[in-house]
Amino acid sequence: MTQPKPYDPKKTALIIVDLQPDFMPGGALPVEEGDTLVEPIRELMASLDPGLCVATQDWHPPGHVSFVSSHEGHEPMDVIQLHGHDQVLWPDHCVQGTPGADLHPRMDWRPVNAIIRKGTDPGSDSYSGFRNNWNQEGERPTTGLEGYLKERGIETVMVCGLARDVCVKWTAEDAAAAGFRTLFLWDLTRPVDAGVDDQVREDLTRVGVEIVDSADVSGSS
Repeated sequence: MTQPKPYDPKKTALIIVDLQPDFMPGGALPVEEGDTLVEPIRELMASLDPGLCVATQDWHPPGHVSFVSSHEGHEPMDVIQLHGHDQVLWPDHCVQGTPGADLHPRMDWRPVNAIIRKGTDPGSDSYSGFRNNWNQEGERPTTGLEGYLKERGIETVMVCGLARDVCVKWTAEDAAAAGFRTLFLWDLTRPVDAGVDDQVREDLTRVGVEIVDSADVSGSS
């Protein structure tokens, strides 16, 4: 892990990605050991006192295009072409208004300044907290998070949550592309596929994301 250089906590945002029951063991799209993140992320929120804290929330309408149930003859985790790009077909998950789509009930969400709901367009997916996946016009529309953070003077973002190789990764990559110093809290993520961890590290490092341990960011100034 990289030892991060000091940063200004008041110009830092903690982004908690998709900490929702459907991504926990027993949920519709479980990430192994996803539930083990709840307590340490809650403790981190309490110890950091960042300038801002943001949560993202997968929030799909029924029949979403990313659901395998919307594609007859396919199995979960099949990959199809959608709007000119690879699209994984996921089990139905985080359907709007269902308990599995709630922010995790064991977290204290009161310190969160904003909740970014993503995946609301029935015709395109959304992994990143900053931008949706490609739509039929070939664009990746913004969620508004970049502007929200910049208007409040945020310079550094720290990302954690689920899943390491999908939504947390995409969020970190888009944060770096938007000009934020980006710290990826590796120990506070879990992957859908641990077999791609090396590739995830390589991809993040290539775009300037700093991979760090959460113990190394508490109290930095």
